[in-house]
Amino acid sequence: MRATFRLGRIAGVPVGVNWSVLVIFGLIAWGLSARQFPQAYPGEPGWAYLLAGLSAAVVFFAGLLAHEVSHAVVAKRNGLGVSGITLWLFGGVAELRGDAPNPGAELRIAGVGPLVSLLIGFFFGAIAVALAVVGQDGLLVGAFAWLGGINLILAVFNVLPAAPLDGGRLLRAAVWKWTGDRNRAAVVAARAGWGLGALLIAFGLWQFLAGAAVGGLWLALIGWFLIGAAGMEERQARMGAALRGVRVADVMTPQPQTVAAGVSVADFVDHYLFAYRHSALPLTEDDRPVGLVTLDRVRGIPTDRRAGTTLGEVSCRADELVLARPDEELTDLLPRLSECADGRALVVADGRLVGIVSPSDISRAVQRATLREKLQGRAPH
Repeated sequence: MRATFRLGRIAGVPVGVNWSVLVIFGLIAWGLSARQFPQAYPGEPGWAYLLAGLSAAVVFFAGLLAHEVSHAVVAKRNGLGVSGITLWLFGGVAELRGDAPNPGAELRIAGVGPLVSLLIGFFFGAIAVALAVVGQDGLLVGAFAWLGGINLILAVFNVLPAAPLDGGRLLRAAVWKWTGDRNRAAVVAARAGWGLGALLIAFGLWQFLAGAAVGGLWLALIGWFLIGAAGMEERQARMGAALRGVRVADVMTPQPQTVAAGVSVADFVDHYLFAYRHSALPLTEDDRPVGLVTLDRVRGIPTDRRAGTTLGEVSCRADELVLARPDEELTDLLPRLSECADGRALVVADGRLVGIVSPSDISRAVQRATLREKLQGRAPH
């Protein structure tokens, strides 16, 4: 999920917001200020309902952010990198680099998020109870009570044992610990996610037919998202099983064609384009990679600007490159391939470029690994 705009950094992790957050933020604020709060606490001025609704929506998303930051912090403490945190339509996501090294780390990383939401829910619920004890029973109590309840619901929903929810990660950790097979555990969690998604769609459609149109459609939408995400996780798990033991050197294109970063786009199009067989070319200086340019990036430069634009100016920059070692496990590289928009990894040894891994290389590797499994008379878990 791509961030539309950045908020800054928390605990050293970039935090962004996708445009879809504005949709759910508006729905929450409108639902509270125009319907729920006026019905539960009549007689207040309109600005009070609006202020309460907007404030509750802001604090709710702050709680979601705290949930994701906790995942990121614990992941970093367990040796994983974190690319960023993005809030979007269905909550938030902490983009981890790689998988947990063991079931215990998986348990800690997955479990801390619901725990934080649970604590937030108890905190706001306690404030609401305290206000009620001292005689408050108006809009302020309602806002705190809603925040307490929604965070408790969030915590409970997230621990349902189905991927991609945190509970699915907890289930994966348990099955991984029990079987010793991470990929098999991921398949189990993904199938549970598919089942939960199907149940939510069925229940949502039943609610829709019963007259709860908005709530029913929202549940069905969440179920559809869970099925899609769970299916993706199962495919990734099966790919990981098929590629187990395969090294980067086994699939890379060795000694790829390269081009200098100082070559102009016009010169490249006029003199080099048809001499190169690939759609992505590493930029090098003294055999060391300094960038990556694709034909799509070149195509995006207007004709009148090509003479004054170098390939280095339109390439994936050096600090954005995904680098790999020849002896590295391919399954360790796969999660990092999404870090560069061009979807390639450059393979280096002693700082010098020795190969490139592209999506077509990965696809061929999966096909060969699957064929190998079939010929050996077994299929990936």
